[in-house]
Parts: sequence; structure tokens; C-alpha cells
Amino acid sequence: MFSTIGYVICIPFAWLVRLFYNLTGSYGMAIILFTLVVKLIMLPFQMKSKKSMMRMSRMNGRLQEIQKKYANNQTKQAEEMQKLYAEEGVNPMSGCLWSFLPFPILLALYSIIRQPITHFMMLGQDVVQKMVDAVTSAGLDVTQIVQMRDGAAVVRDGITQLLPYGQINLVKTIASEMPELGSTVDGWINMNYTSFGLDMAANPWSMVTHFTFTWAAIGLILIPILAGGSQWLFTKVTMKHQPSAADASTAAVNRSMMFMPLFSVYIAFTMPAALGVYWIAQSAFGGVQEFFMGRFFNKKLEEEENARYEARQAERKKKMEEAKVLQEQQRQQTAQKQTLKEKQRAARDAKAAKAARAGTATTEAGRVGERPYARGRAYKPDRYDET
Repeated sequence: MFSTIGYVICIPFAWLVRLFYNLTGSYGMAIILFTLVVKLIMLPFQMKSKKSMMRMSRMNGRLQEIQKKYANNQTKQAEEMQKLYAEEGVNPMSGCLWSFLPFPILLALYSIIRQPITHFMMLGQDVVQKMVDAVTSAGLDVTQIVQMRDGAAVVRDGITQLLPYGQINLVKTIASEMPELGSTVDGWINMNYTSFGLDMAANPWSMVTHFTFTWAAIGLILIPILAGGSQWLFTKVTMKHQPSAADASTAAVNRSMMFMPLFSVYIAFTMPAALGVYWIAQSAFGGVQEFFMGRFFNKKLEEEENARYEARQAERKKKMEEAKVLQEQQRQQTAQKQTLKEKQRAARDAKAAKAARAGTATTEAGRVGERPYARGRAYKPDRYDET
């Protein structure tokens, strides 16, 4: 299953390398152009990752403040950090995926280089067997192509077993000794691995163990050194805009990036030189990309921060104005309530005074003691005299 998935992944990459090889006729230049196109395809995703990482870099001071403030409360610390990430629109893991992306591409490219018949030309295993049989029948040396045991080729289930770099050596043998054989197979390419005066299929470490003072040996040995140096420069440029180890995930990414230069040297020494060329090109293009993205996003993030600051200030001013308006409304409502209460109190006082006046007011002629209207009418002693 995994071999099938790996083969499917190789198909678009092999098509690209094959296209550039047919255009340039140089295997090394095809690898460089392939690297450039892959970089351009991945650029939008890497830009998003770069922007997120630079935002984290600018947030680092605030993250450290949270860590110090909640040093004894890890749960609260995590909550506050996640809250800050959400406010700033940052995903702390967004840069991790893209930092490991070169590995599957490297593995696919390694398969394309190591198995040029089945993974570069995309021909079947039957073609490999046909070519092995033809070379063997021609009496050519196949000890660097097939696995040997007791002077005979190892065959399993009717298929001749090849050495790890057997397909490369088979293609080289056919291109140099039997170029007409390739014309009998549709899709066959008589590969020329020599580029820049170097054999792109050779293993640089073999040049160390069998050193000769020639450009072919010195150039191959320089490829791993340049791969490590270019990766180191690329890492330095990347780390310039990388947030410091504010949390475990960021620290893990930083450690993996610092390990990459040594890993590059190891890869370039132990695998075909074409992979070292890919690594140099990948680091060189990556360094240029990081430099310009850093300048671009520095300016863009400053503009965004200024815009957010102005928006916060405007929002703050708006809230202050709203608070003033609300305060004035509350004052007016309070004043209205007080006025209404005063009017109600005055009305009650007036009504009470009127009632008091109504209960006590009368003429002195009708009053007997404290009782008003005690007589009903004014008293006249002589009202009923007969005279």
C-alpha cells in the first residue's frame, strides 16, 4: 500500500523533472528548475505560514509576560495564551507542517533518481527485466546492476533482483554501450547524468574513499559541503523572523531547524549527487524567498498593527462618547424623575391643604366651640318675636 502511495506521489514530480530534462538536456539543471517550480507552487502556503510565524515573533513579549504572571498556574497560563492567539488570529502550529514539507519531496525525488526506469520514465517492471536480459545476453558486465550469488544473478519469482542503484547503472550501461536498445521501448530515455562536469548519479562519499585530485572528485565532495552551508544560511535567515521558544511546539520547531544543516550534509554525502544539488537549490531559493517575505510582511504587519491600534483608539473614543451620552441620558432621566416626584409631592401637599381647609373653614356665627356649622343658620334672638 505504502509503495503504491509513494509511486503515485512520484508521478507529478517525475513529469516535471522529465519535462525540464527534455527542455535543457541537463540532469542537474532539470533538478534546479524542478526545485524552483515546487517552491513557486508552495509559495502561497509558505507565505501564510511565514505571516503567522512573524506575528508570533511580535507577540513573544506578551507571551513571556503571561508565562511569568501565571508561572504557578499552568492551566490559566495555557488559557491566556490561547486567548491571545485567538485575539491575534495566530495558529502556533501553522509553521510546523511547512517546515517538514521538504521531506516527502526529498523522498519522492530520491525514488525518481534511484529508479530512473520505473519512477522517472514511468515504465513497468517488465521493461526493466527486458533490458537486464538484453544487457546480459550482450555479454556486458552486470555486476554493478544485478545482485550476484555464486557468480550468478539472483532471480526471485522470475524477476532478476537489482542492486540499490541497479537501475541507474543499467541506464548508464545502455546509454553508453547499447543506445539503439532504447529505441525499441516507447518512452525510453537514454539518460545523460553528467551536468556541470559532474556525474549527478554518483555518490559523493565514494569520491572521499577513492579520492583523486580531479574536478569530478572535488566537485562531488563540494556538493554536500555547499548543501550544509546553504542550509545553515537558510536557517539563519528563517530564524531571524522566528519567535523564540515561547512554548514547547515552537521550541521543537527551532531545534529541528538547527539540526537541518547537519542532516543536509549527511543526505548529500550518502545519496546521489543530484539530491545534493536539489538541497542546495532548495536552500538558495528558500533563503531568497524568506528574505523578501520577511521584508514584505514586516511592512504589512506594521501597517496592520497601526490599523488595529487606530481601530482600538477609535473604538475607545466611540465607547467614551457613548458613555458620556448614556451618562447625560441617565442624568436627564434622574432629573425628570425628581421633577415628577416634586410635582406629585406638591400635588399631594396641595390636596391635603385643601382638605384641611375644607374641614375647618366656616363663619363665626355658625360655630359653637370647635364644631363648625353647629347652628345651621345665624342666630337671632328676636327672629320670632310677635311684634
